[in-house]
Amino acid sequence: MSKENSLLSVKDQRARRRSLMGAAFLMATSAVGPGFLTQTAVFTETLLASFGFVILASIILDFGAQMNVWRIITVSGKPGQDIANEVLPGLGYVVAIFIVIGGLAFNIGNIGGTGLGANVFLGLDPKIGAIISAAFAIFIFLSKEAGAAMDRIVNILGAILILLIGYVMFVSQPPVGDAIYRSFVPLELDVYAIITIVGGTVGGYITFSGGHRLLDAGITGKDSISEVNRTSVFGIGVASLVRVLLFLAVLGVVSQGVALDPSNPAATVFQHAAGEIGYRLFGVVLLVAGITSVIGAAYTSVSFLRSFHRIFEDYYKYWIIAFIIFSTGVFVVIGEAATLLVVAGAVNGLILPLTLGSMLLAAHNKKIIGDYKHPIWLTIFGAIVVILTAVLGVRTLFQMIPQLF
Repeated sequence: MSKENSLLSVKDQRARRRSLMGAAFLMATSAVGPGFLTQTAVFTETLLASFGFVILASIILDFGAQMNVWRIITVSGKPGQDIANEVLPGLGYVVAIFIVIGGLAFNIGNIGGTGLGANVFLGLDPKIGAIISAAFAIFIFLSKEAGAAMDRIVNILGAILILLIGYVMFVSQPPVGDAIYRSFVPLELDVYAIITIVGGTVGGYITFSGGHRLLDAGITGKDSISEVNRTSVFGIGVASLVRVLLFLAVLGVVSQGVALDPSNPAATVFQHAAGEIGYRLFGVVLLVAGITSVIGAAYTSVSFLRSFHRIFEDYYKYWIIAFIIFSTGVFVVIGEAATLLVVAGAVNGLILPLTLGSMLLAAHNKKIIGDYKHPIWLTIFGAIVVILTAVLGVRTLFQMIPQLF
């Protein structure tokens, strides 16, 4: 009997490790969507090697945001919307609405990215490619062990993403020494670029993707803090590695005087670095980035509804599937809905300070976290992220209003 218990314990430990890795990759791959590829290419072309400073700064800010959110969710054992409601009654509902609407709008772009990726890689019509990609994502959530299946898929696709971008970086032969130097001594500072990249990697639903996955896996409490810390750092590391590799790949191309195609700047990088093979590889990268972001957006957005009514909790997998189907339908019928994506981008700039701000308040509320002592340095880091993203979010929102009316 003790042998069986020992085997069960080993099995449980493996499942726990798989869930931790799955949470890290879910967060990392959610951050590496089609929009991320474009943003990195555009900013690198503009700032050249000095974009390395933006990457360094954004990694530090990512660290401050994610470490705060993952810790508080783990210690409290509650999802973000419940924590926000305890900080201020009704705030959780506001956060949930923003997260779901923003996630839905961005998911249309993610679906569009999978369609474009399938078109570049296989020559399929973008709408057909989008439908096939959506069907693949739906199949994952229809499986009996949806959580475990999601963990495996995002781990595998994340590894593929790193290898492909790493290959293109290698063949583009970037000036690595200059990139390292300018990461600490930039010729130009661009705060907008820093906040944009931070918003793209930890904004909206992405902030909670890993933490909510840990909740589903039952990894909570103060005893789990050390594991969660390592996992969140690993997830930020994976997202940062992809960011650095893509930056170097783009730098290797633009430093040769190549102008990127404004309609698809990242594709120019891959094609110039590795020819036709590189262009096809870009299709795979875009397809993988789109699929992982679709999974992350659907899973995390619906997780914000699960505690509000039993119908969301009892049938959460089907709500995730409905979320994906609706996003795909919008893309197939009316395209990427550019206006919707622009509005969502402005709203997304406001979601991070709202959600992270509520987490920081919860971090020092004993009714929520008990006798847990949250590090002051993490609170300060989080406060800096809140202030910077709030200023940019409000500014962006006011800039968008005249264009919409």
